Amino acid sequence: MTETRRVALVTGASRGIGRCAAVALARRGFDVAITARTVHEGDGRAHSSSALVRDEPLPIAGSLDAAAAEIEALGRTCLAVPMDLMDRSSVEQAAAVTLATLGRVDVLVNNAIYQGPGTMDRILDLPLELAERCLVGDYLHPLLLTQLVLPGMLERGQGRLVNMLSEAAFTTPPAPAGAGGWGVAYAAAKAAFHRVTDMCHVEFAARGVWSFSIAPGLTLTESMRASGTDKVLVAAGHVPAPPEVAGEVAAWLGDDPGAGRYAGQMVSSRPLCKELKLVAGWPPPRPG
Repeated sequence: MTETRRVALVTGASRGIGRCAAVALARRGFDVAITARTVHEGDGRAHSSSALVRDEPLPIAGSLDAAAAEIEALGRTCLAVPMDLMDRSSVEQAAAVTLATLGRVDVLVNNAIYQGPGTMDRILDLPLELAERCLVGDYLHPLLLTQLVLPGMLERGQGRLVNMLSEAAFTTPPAPAGAGGWGVAYAAAKAAFHRVTDMCHVEFAARGVWSFSIAPGLTLTESMRASGTDKVLVAAGHVPAPPEVAGEVAAWLGDDPGAGRYAGQMVSSRPLCKELKLVAGWPPPRPG
């Protein structure tokens, strides 16, 4: 990145990993555009991950307003852009507003995902239209956003694509969804998007654009806590990490010159965070 201003675009940045990644990039000197559906604090809602559950959405902390305030407190410019990942025109508008206002995108962090019914359902419980929503939110529209910012990166001969994926994309679950495993719709959509990282590396690495996938493992985000998904997975033996772990790794991949050795790969954020000592006090010392 040879010019003075560097710009990152982080989706799903009102809370969780996205917010942590956006703040970490700001600490590294980036101006940041952030997107999410929740603009104001108190407006966020967490939805059930199963089509079998008809509970009312629960309030959830986090907003673009709060994330932007954190970034601006670091002395960086923050552009908060409302975006609905499931609305194609909204995705296109978010890219257009970012490029028109900030002039460029040097780092794209594709963090936003479809959150709602179907993501954690078993095969015979999964309505096909919900499987389709997972593909739209977790594969097609992140691919679209990548297509919209790539031309500028290629024109400048440098840029980075950081895709938040999941170990569910390439790991067989230890049990069915709801009993310690995960749903096929979420896993399949994430597996599809991992191929985007591979293909971007093959097509664009020689032209200066590095592509990465991150596998964060079980992360205790506000959404998981509100929906109760974390309790099921922790009870099944999965070890959680705070969202800062994957967020700091995303920022390191988007900024550090040494990240090139991971280009085109799926990076597990936990061991890399530990190796680089990116989050103070993590991992916590083992008892005894």
